[in-house]
Amino acid sequence: MKKGTVIALIAAVILIAFIPLFLLKDAEFGGSDDAGSVVVEEVDSGYEAWATPVLERILGGELPGEVESLLFCIQTGIGVGIVAFFMGRFVERKKQGRGD
Repeated sequence: MKKGTVIALIAAVILIAFIPLFLLKDAEFGGSDDAGSVVVEEVDSGYEAWATPVLERILGGELPGEVESLLFCIQTGIGVGIVAFFMGRFVERKKQGRGD
């Protein structure tokens, strides 16, 4: 790939990431859990959850947002590690000529 193409792609990624932050002044960026809770509340205001998260039951309260983010990042890291491991195995297998 040419150096100019790489720079253009990097610039495009940066623009795609940051332009919405400046164009959408009063937008709220919430998670899907929050959006789902709002919809359930609109549909049936008397809805009561029939399950609670295991860690909330153990700790006796809701987890702080930072801890939830940490657990999500750890989960993501484990998943990426597994995918990278198998991709590396496939590449190495192909290099050795055993394309099985």
